[in-house]
Amino acid sequence: MVFGRGRKAKQQQLSETGDTQESAAEGSAADSADGAARGATGPFDVSEIENQDGYVDLGALLIAPQEGLQLRLEVEEATQRVVAVTMDLDGSSLQLQAFAAPRSEGLWDEIREQIGQSVGSQGGQVEEIQGNFGTELVAKLPASGSDESQGYRVARFIGVDGPRWFLRGVLGGEAAVDRDAAAALEGLFRRIVVVRGENPMPPRDLLQLRLPKDSAAPSPKAAPDLEQPERGPEITQIG
Repeated sequence: MVFGRGRKAKQQQLSETGDTQESAAEGSAADSADGAARGATGPFDVSEIENQDGYVDLGALLIAPQEGLQLRLEVEEATQRVVAVTMDLDGSSLQLQAFAAPRSEGLWDEIREQIGQSVGSQGGQVEEIQGNFGTELVAKLPASGSDESQGYRVARFIGVDGPRWFLRGVLGGEAAVDRDAAAALEGLFRRIVVVRGENPMPPRDLLQLRLPKDSAAPSPKAAPDLEQPERGPEITQIG
């Protein structure tokens, strides 16, 4: 597995609100409903796995290694904060961001609406489709080709609400338009483990990502040595 680090990521905040305070009963009911919909197939909460051995530890996200997978951390230039991780595999990409969420309700319905408004303001179009993770968004944004011809850049947004967290993925390349090409990255998305932490956080705050503690060490089995960072694509512009 190869690591890269984006020099700059244009992070668009999903809007910050004050922290909500729900009763334990509300949280328990929401967690139960979430577990029925997601807990058996992933992505997983850290409380749902036996141990963290074998994962690449990026702080808020644990990533299962796979042969040929490259990871790039995208950094906000002004603050040097890691705001996203992008998984590259077989010519396609999957950008990941995890957010704090309320106990009593999910964020994906509201965030889809916000993504649609953002894409529309940039002259693009969005379409809601049903996929392997429920309702998804396919976004098309105007883009210029190498010969200055006008076309579209396509991205597919997937979202999963977990216990007090929300995980968003943005598929790019062939995976955005071809289900077969997306299969491997979707499989890796299901194996992601989210580490929410116990500290209170306002809903929609980014969960903290970081470089692995030992980014020079090879992972067991599937991953070759990790390399020095390099700049990655700025998919966050359309999110």
